[in-house]
Amino acid sequence: MLSKTQKVFVFLAAAFYVFAGVQHFRDPEFYLKIIPPKLPLREVAVYLSGVAEIAGGLGLLVPALRRAAAWGLVALLIVVFPANVYMAIYNIQATSWTVPSWLLWLRLPLQALLIWWLLWSTDGSARRRSSVARLPDLR
Repeated sequence: MLSKTQKVFVFLAAAFYVFAGVQHFRDPEFYLKIIPPKLPLREVAVYLSGVAEIAGGLGLLVPALRRAAAWGLVALLIVVFPANVYMAIYNIQATSWTVPSWLLWLRLPLQALLIWWLLWSTDGSARRRSSVARLPDLR
């Protein structure tokens, strides 16, 4: 069972990933710019990753699917990581406004935070572990 805080963060993650997935269809050019040009089927990759983000985000809202959806999104974050590295190395400006290169590099460790967020917020055993670890109040 998730704590109230975890439930809030699961909902936020779901909204984040559904929104991000929809963006793949609203602005595929943004994502095409950050995929290394030598990779095949770049446009297909944009749409498949969008579908995966939407499905994963919606899956986070279904308790029976929540943990599997989180792991699926973790896998997706790992798979798309090279695009983020490519974006940082070559200072790819995918938006109409210029992003400082340091911000592109900051995005790389952010992936680890996103992975942690998914796994922590969907770990129903975390609440049980924390309650077991507490000492009883003997007052």
